[in-house]
Amino acid sequence: MASFSLPFFSLFLFAAASSTVFYIAGRFLLLPFSLFHLLFHFSPFIFTPFFFLFFADSQSFIGVNYGQLSDNLPPPSSTANLLRSTSISKIRLYNADPLIIKSLANSGLGIVIGIANGDIPALASNPNSAAQWINTNLNPYYPASNILLITVGNEVMSSMDQNLISQLVPAMRNVQNAVNAASLGGKVKVSTVHSMAVLSQSDPPSSGRINPMFETTMKAVVEFLKENESPFAINPYPFFAYQSDPRDETLAFCLFQPNSGRVDSGNGIKYMNMFDAQVSETSTLRKSISPPFILSKIN
Repeated sequence: MASFSLPFFSLFLFAAASSTVFYIAGRFLLLPFSLFHLLFHFSPFIFTPFFFLFFADSQSFIGVNYGQLSDNLPPPSSTANLLRSTSISKIRLYNADPLIIKSLANSGLGIVIGIANGDIPALASNPNSAAQWINTNLNPYYPASNILLITVGNEVMSSMDQNLISQLVPAMRNVQNAVNAASLGGKVKVSTVHSMAVLSQSDPPSSGRINPMFETTMKAVVEFLKENESPFAINPYPFFAYQSDPRDETLAFCLFQPNSGRVDSGNGIKYMNMFDAQVSETSTLRKSISPPFILSKIN
């Protein structure tokens, strides 16, 4: 029997908590989880999951990120059928592949679709381009395909392309206006995904601050998200922390293995794993953002 590799299917969690946990406008929480690269075998498919965390108001969900950078992929219809057989209820695409979106129609799965960084300049400069994107990638499939969120770009700040960075928020606004024009405002949210590079300091975690290089754009992003009650998304990467400090104790700290932990000199909190420490770094952003907060990918 032929086997297929389903690349970078990454597990994500949609979680909820009471307003007493990281209370921000009554809707925020944090749920720690493992960052291991696990391998799940669902013959004939192979999943390589990592994690995606979404903060919702009242429900918890399990989902996957769906990457396509591989060969010998199964058809989207087979993938959709596999997902229907699991408890997974959300899926994130890095693009807006029409075959995948159509294959997920009437599946009950909540869908996140993505806009490539290369499309941002056109979307920022021309509202008609944003309207065309929505007419092509959202309107034909919604509501049969339950698209919940559109991410405009991925880790744009990390590109260090100042022209692209300056166009991010205008592109987000034009896409949001196009969504509103399609009478889907509030039903389909618009956001973007950041790397940890938007923070300027990581040790101790409580000292985490917005990187001054990106402060102007980040303030504009946060304001947009607050206006539209859209989620803020960031990708913490414990792997890179280990890569820059490849000691045995750092590896154990990154892999949730037994270790002595690390005490934050700023607040006295003892962290037993890198994931918790990195999430703590984002506290400055969390305090300024009222929408939900997404940990969108863990490596």
